[in-house]
Amino acid sequence: MASVRLDNVRKVYDNGQVGVQGASFDIRDGELLVLVGPSGCGKSTLLRMIAGLEAISSGDLYIGERRVNEVAPKDRDIAMVFQSYALYPHMTVAQNLAFGLKLRGHGKDEIAARVAKAAATLGMTQMLDKLPREMSGGQRQRVALGRALVREPAVFLLDEPLSNLDAKLRHSVRTEIARLHRALGATMIYVTHDQVEAMTLGERIVVLNEGAIQQIDTPMALYRRPANLFVAGFLGSPAMNVLRGRLQADPALSLLLDSGERMALGEAAVASDWLGKPVAVGIRPEDLRVVDAGAAGFEALVESVEPVGNEAFVHLVGAGQTLVARMSPDALPEVGQSLRLRPTPAALHFFDGDSGERLQAG
Repeated sequence: MASVRLDNVRKVYDNGQVGVQGASFDIRDGELLVLVGPSGCGKSTLLRMIAGLEAISSGDLYIGERRVNEVAPKDRDIAMVFQSYALYPHMTVAQNLAFGLKLRGHGKDEIAARVAKAAATLGMTQMLDKLPREMSGGQRQRVALGRALVREPAVFLLDEPLSNLDAKLRHSVRTEIARLHRALGATMIYVTHDQVEAMTLGERIVVLNEGAIQQIDTPMALYRRPANLFVAGFLGSPAMNVLRGRLQADPALSLLLDSGERMALGEAAVASDWLGKPVAVGIRPEDLRVVDAGAAGFEALVESVEPVGNEAFVHLVGAGQTLVARMSPDALPEVGQSLRLRPTPAALHFFDGDSGERLQAG
């Protein structure tokens, strides 16, 4: 396996459009790193540049200690798994797994050993004689993984490999990929637009938007301390609630909302020099509590209730906007009911109301 290093890697197309804006980060040997962001953010372009399928406009890319900007894809010692399975329909599983090795001139005995090892690792030993049309979507995606696995590459690149699977199969194959990574200790770079996949698979996550890196950190660090409003809203399901207004201290800290209401913030930590300035206050749905009438907080009207098993998402209108609260399913409010809500002060996130960047605690 090998590490990967990007040093100010950029992609600018012939029409002047910037696909990737100066990406710089390291992927450790044996790490599973996820590139995540909305459609068009540059994550697949970045992966294709690492693969050699997209030319690098400027910057340097290293796999191990070797600069590979001008190295052909076949010579980069990488294997790629795509969104589509791209299996040869007339070939059996064994033949699909072996085909790439044959093209590279490996001997029959080595090919047979690698195919058998990959099939055993992925639980496909009994499927080697099947054709792709005789298999489920999840099984075919495992064959695609196996085709990369037999290569024994330095780096695995996975470009939205679960997008064509239904929810149950996505969970199953996602678990398979995580198990495979642990077993192999392989260096993997995984692209997805699904923040659940990113949070459950990645040892670290690179969040991209409009070609620019927004933040790089572990899944829970991103969730607990997002660097800006984009990351705060993108990671987390349901998304973080954001209330806009100006900080007041009269004498206790409060937020004068744009709607004209005032929300007490208790002992929340934010720099005092932001008093009177426009801020955005982020509240995760689990940190929005129902309190007794007359307690500090604000009124909100229940619009809909979504029970999802061991929890429920309550959609409300309050403070001049829509909000979501995560609640226990045991005592749910009725649609149309008015609730008094108060956020947990210690769990609040403060952002610059104009730039969206996170504010430091006071």
